[in-house]
Amino acid sequence: MKTYTNIVFDLDGTLTDPAVGIINSFIYAMEKCGITVPDRSEMLKLIGPSPVQSFQELYGLSHEEATTAVRYYREFYRTKGIFESGVFPGIEDLLKSLQEEGKTLMVATAKVEQFAETVLKHFGIAQYFTCIAGSNLANTITHKSEIIKAAMERCSITDLEHTVLVGDRMHDILGAKDAGIDSIGILYGYGTREELENAGADLIAESVLDLKRILSPQV
Repeated sequence: MKTYTNIVFDLDGTLTDPAVGIINSFIYAMEKCGITVPDRSEMLKLIGPSPVQSFQELYGLSHEEATTAVRYYREFYRTKGIFESGVFPGIEDLLKSLQEEGKTLMVATAKVEQFAETVLKHFGIAQYFTCIAGSNLANTITHKSEIIKAAMERCSITDLEHTVLVGDRMHDILGAKDAGIDSIGILYGYGTREELENAGADLIAESVLDLKRILSPQV
């Protein structure tokens, strides 16, 4: 099995379980915009992609309408939703172990970068990452591939052969492909095996323990 020395992690659905906060933020924005709020179970698909993308692709909003909806989304998220989440069991131990092995750890998330930093610091795991890259408040940086590339550039990563992205949705896998790196799809998040395999994930990890076996094959 290939050894990866540089590891880029998605945030929502990979490091943290953000379902409650994200769904509550979407509900707040939908009600503000007059959008019919679906059943909460149907809203799990909103976890992962950028909110502006979801509003446009899933609810048919124009870019201008989606921008307004995202403003409402962030209005709720920055004060309440951001803390309605938690780190998946076993993740901190995994990060600590990987850091001790000398691996470079990064975060690339569709979440606004400053929000991502707040979440990671709040849950005490920001210390494990050399770089944290996310989208911006102006909605001009939203595609996963450009966020992944930004994280690698900030960490001066040029060895793509030994760099991998870990994520739970198709957008993560496709972003990794566009960035020229391998990807590991994880099944403890919000994507299905079918979604991840169809997107072209190089490897699939069913659990945090399984992910550790892949990232630390010698342990």
